[in-house]
Amino acid sequence: MLHNIKYLYLQRVFHGIRFKVNNENWLSVRMAFFCALEFATFALVYLYLIYSIMRNWRFYAGLAGMALALGMSSPLNADNHGRVTVHENQRFLRYEDGTPFFYLGDTAWELFHRLNEDEARMYLSDRARKGYTVIQAVVLGELDGLHVPNANGDRPFLDEGYSEPNERYFRHVDRLIDMADSLGLVVGLLPTWGDKINKAWGVGPVIFSDEAKAERYGRFLGERYRERENIIWILGGDRDFTGYEAIVRAMARGVATGVGGGRPDYSKCLMTVHPCGGLSSSKWFHDDEWLDFNMQQNGHCYESDSWQKIDADYRREPTKPVLDGEPLYDEHPICFDREKHGTSTDFHTRRYFYHEIFSGAFGHTQGCHAIWQMWAPGREPVNGPLRPWYESIGLAASYQTGYGRALMESRPFFSRIPAPELLRGQELGEPRRFSATRDEAGTYAMVYSEFGEPFSVDLSLLSGQEIQAWWFDVRSGKAFSAGHFPREGEKRFVPPTSGRGNDWVLVLDDRAKGYSEPGTSGSGM
Repeated sequence: MLHNIKYLYLQRVFHGIRFKVNNENWLSVRMAFFCALEFATFALVYLYLIYSIMRNWRFYAGLAGMALALGMSSPLNADNHGRVTVHENQRFLRYEDGTPFFYLGDTAWELFHRLNEDEARMYLSDRARKGYTVIQAVVLGELDGLHVPNANGDRPFLDEGYSEPNERYFRHVDRLIDMADSLGLVVGLLPTWGDKINKAWGVGPVIFSDEAKAERYGRFLGERYRERENIIWILGGDRDFTGYEAIVRAMARGVATGVGGGRPDYSKCLMTVHPCGGLSSSKWFHDDEWLDFNMQQNGHCYESDSWQKIDADYRREPTKPVLDGEPLYDEHPICFDREKHGTSTDFHTRRYFYHEIFSGAFGHTQGCHAIWQMWAPGREPVNGPLRPWYESIGLAASYQTGYGRALMESRPFFSRIPAPELLRGQELGEPRRFSATRDEAGTYAMVYSEFGEPFSVDLSLLSGQEIQAWWFDVRSGKAFSAGHFPREGEKRFVPPTSGRGNDWVLVLDDRAKGYSEPGTSGSGM
């Protein structure tokens, strides 16, 4: 009974206040009821907080990742090496000081249009920490970017003729470009999405219907960003530009004129074109002087011959670097039909990465379905994203492509070539596909086994007397020794595991070179 209770202590955790209840002051059952009610209320609050954290753990993990990126770790790309240019062998990119530049991109098409500065810092910090080097983003966004305001309530133009830029809108773009630069990131800057040139589908409207207007807009951007060193210009935007070549060329000329201070100077602006699915910039612009490298979009299906498309551009004359600027996104409905084909996973993004890199691509773009559109609850989803963008930044694939970059940078960089001859035709087998690469001198080689199936390698194409072998786990970024042996004839290799999702990379080194463990620094240049 209450009158027999000498003291009752309730510890209120949120407020840090302790109440003493004794039999002389609070003897009423009513007061006991309210004490019990308060205790129950706090218990419910605690339970709700625990439920909320468990339900939204990826979001809180993202916040934790941002805190790590801002306070406890530094970006992998923080050193200032100058502008990015094409290497003299016309196969790769490098910084002005000669440092290799591995293009590891992410498709953040709606970055400028949908994220505020705090959200952008959370996203960009995460990507910098994981080793991304390029963020592909669009100034005039795809998702009704001319009419729907950005996160600050601003539209890109002040007039209905889309000729008078809104300074407030572009200052937001400025700040995010500078934020990326502070984190060591390059912005793959698309002046506009392609629906503003060739509507074909989407919202539009077409506002660049003549060369003069396209050139003026390009010059406006070129002048604005002429001093920025962290920009790669990506014209176009997911369209077939047959019949629109003159518009794209005019915009390129405008950018080069703005960057050049009044006359076109293409040497100061690295440029390419983002095409629609299944095509390459080479279709229209390969011979144009201003096109520094070819970009493909190899689409969002699983059964794709993307490595053959990379190989086709790799062999074109004049020689230009090539990469896939939009492969199958992570967590995307495969071939746009989730019921029939399912949803892509980290396995799908890895297979694109390794097949294309080993087939001659100088870098790779890894996208995520929720992130390209920066989808969050309350926004109209496009093709069914599975989770908000701020949860998607923690998906496994975003780490694993960084491991791939580390692998490629751990061996001689500018001398790498495709090497199907190592496999003597085995790479043509479907669906169990293999791809191989090596350096020109044969001091190392790498073979990707998509399903962990066994394969044989012609060791005569390598250098040295002894070979050091390694297995590189593409899921964890870790390598372990597979022994060393004489460089003799053809040798069969069996990956540690096999089956779907059990892809592996075999690394073979000339043992005399003393290369570091694959995926660690110390060997590449």
